[in-house]
Amino acid sequence: MKYTCPPCSERLTWSIRDIQGVILAGLRKVMKVRCGTGNQRMTVYTGIYQSAAGEILLSCDEEGLTGLEFRREGGVLRGAGEREGRKHPVLCETRRWLDLYFSGKEPGFVPPLHMTGTPFRMQVWKLLLTIPYGKTTTYGELAKAVAGEMGLAGMSPQAVGGAVGHNKIWLIVPCHRVIGADGSLTGYAGGIDRKALFLKLEGWNGGCLDGRIDL
Repeated sequence: MKYTCPPCSERLTWSIRDIQGVILAGLRKVMKVRCGTGNQRMTVYTGIYQSAAGEILLSCDEEGLTGLEFRREGGVLRGAGEREGRKHPVLCETRRWLDLYFSGKEPGFVPPLHMTGTPFRMQVWKLLLTIPYGKTTTYGELAKAVAGEMGLAGMSPQAVGGAVGHNKIWLIVPCHRVIGADGSLTGYAGGIDRKALFLKLEGWNGGCLDGRIDL
């Protein structure tokens, strides 16, 4: 393929391989800017935790916990490029947290977390972490708190519910503590039975709302 350089009018002959090289170089540059990691790629470590509510899949990188979800039937434990992380410090701390939690105790600490998402979702997840152990709030109240943090006049509870649903670190980032305005246990990806179990473990009375939580 021939190409004329506009500034100097020099005619250049490029092969298909030359063109592919230029395109790949451009893509690498774009990915470096967007991801902010250059050529570095974090290793993902995974593990499994046996709980009274079922098998829990754990994943982390060197910065912190990236996932804590109940394993669905037939779900794959590890994907391409992931390593078994039984002895990884982050997963060890997470297992210690889970041991305390499922024994009916408030863990009293949060293992290192590495959550990624849009600024809106990150704000919602940040507020989820402030809901006290054994307490609940509603999607409406959480929406008001998010709006206040973001300097907005109002916020849709449905939008907040969508962000809550994208939380990948269940239990520790306690989306199970958000319930319907009428006290119903609604909107939990892990299943309503599990949501009820977690709240029962935390001593929630289940009969009425705790009122407005100061987030």
